[in-house]
Amino acid sequence: MKRCDATTAWAALQGHFEAHGRDFDLREAFARDAGRFAALSFDAPEIFADLSKNLVDAATMQWLLELARQCDLEAQRDALLRGDIANPTEGRAVLHTALRAPRGAGPYSDEVHAVLDAMLAYAERVRGDAGLTDIVNIGIGGSDLGPQMAVPALQAYGRADKRLHFVSNVDGHDIAPLLQRLDAKHTLFIVASKTFTTQETMANATVAREWFLAQGGTDIARHFAATTTNVAAAAAFGITTTFGFWDWVGGRFSLWSAIGLPIAVAVGERNFRDLLAGAHAMDRHFAEAPLEHNLPVLLGLIDVWYRNFHRFGSRSVAPYHQGLKRLPAYLQQLEMESNGKRVDLDGNALPYGTSPVVWGEPGTNGQHAYFQMLHQGTDVVPVEFIAVKTPAHGLADQHRKLLANCLAQSQALMLGKSAAAAAAEKAPTAAPGIAPAVLAQHRSFPGNRPSTTLLLQALTPRSLGALIALYEHRIFTSGALWGINSFDQWGVELGKALCNALLPRLASGDTQGLDASTAGLLKRLTS
Repeated sequence: MKRCDATTAWAALQGHFEAHGRDFDLREAFARDAGRFAALSFDAPEIFADLSKNLVDAATMQWLLELARQCDLEAQRDALLRGDIANPTEGRAVLHTALRAPRGAGPYSDEVHAVLDAMLAYAERVRGDAGLTDIVNIGIGGSDLGPQMAVPALQAYGRADKRLHFVSNVDGHDIAPLLQRLDAKHTLFIVASKTFTTQETMANATVAREWFLAQGGTDIARHFAATTTNVAAAAAFGITTTFGFWDWVGGRFSLWSAIGLPIAVAVGERNFRDLLAGAHAMDRHFAEAPLEHNLPVLLGLIDVWYRNFHRFGSRSVAPYHQGLKRLPAYLQQLEMESNGKRVDLDGNALPYGTSPVVWGEPGTNGQHAYFQMLHQGTDVVPVEFIAVKTPAHGLADQHRKLLANCLAQSQALMLGKSAAAAAAEKAPTAAPGIAPAVLAQHRSFPGNRPSTTLLLQALTPRSLGALIALYEHRIFTSGALWGINSFDQWGVELGKALCNALLPRLASGDTQGLDASTAGLLKRLTS
């Protein structure tokens, strides 16, 4: 395979950007081409995508597709899906797709479905246990963010008698207030740690066990379960109910595995299987659709176009559905941990940017917070709107207002408002003495700011599965073109190691050998 900057298509894209891309104007593009929306809209399983408000034209897309071909994207994709080593620094296959493949249709099928069946049977027992009303998932990173995102997203499929809680931060302010509201007799703790050694998770699990015993709890086997591969460590902790997964399941891709147990408890077996089915449908789309109509590929290519040619450093995700309130946080880990890399597969420093900063909030909240910067700030930030046609509630007027806001924001980002148009408007809240020309500048918008809109018919287990898988494959696409390893996360390790070295110093106050800043701060904290 070739790295993107070693291809002729990359050089052609540079020339295309200088000649046409740098000054591309969306308003002119729509005026010139009545078929632009149709040409740049795509259907994928459970998702309709409008890409027409992006800073691309037919020539841009053709060159980006050629870049994908010259980087052997299809061959890289096929190798990933069949289980070749895709994480070379750790010598591992990357097979989260196998977790949602139907029985007999993917690698490791027998063992995957054996664990899935056992996990879902346990989830159904918990759902049927009237004595267990509160389920607390204790994990961090991928062992927390996936379930914590999916459970509220699928709230319409949950049960009123089962309350799901999530504890991740080692800060005691996370777990302590929660425990004050719980009754040990009615609480189940799920300890999620692949190795059963994660510092934050084990600290919180120990607090939970001590609290449980202090409250008179005796049956740890009933009130504690673990999702881990370290069965011996879980047993030593007192947990005998365990569900495992495999080293080819990365943490940020693990909600499809036993890590999804809280989701299964929340929504039940049938809905969890629908979640997997939606993801599998997107897997097949990614594997089989021609590149020209392959939605994860197209989104990944536009990401490269924006990051490396337009030099946009971030992307905002704005889900217009309250159930998706944790999606931006989930995507932060999924994309930035995957593609936040500075060297290629051979260890060579990269001369171009990789992962953008991913951030956001649900609409309409974001409109009254950071959208000011999106519309009138000095940086251009592509925005990803996610809209859901059919709500799970009966408040039709509320939903119409929500959808109108979503459409209006993408329209406003594109159209903007000229100073002349602003000057012609009344501004009753303006300061009385301000010069009209000055006021007009303050009330104008540059426009031509790009966005993508993803539309779901409804937020269901199947559509949520498809949406998450779409993002997974999109991230792989851009990472493959950049020539990086999207599946390791060595950047997480240094801070962990230094923390372990500093921890005893916080008890002893010893600052010997530390840099001046760390020593000074530690002294402040211990004196």
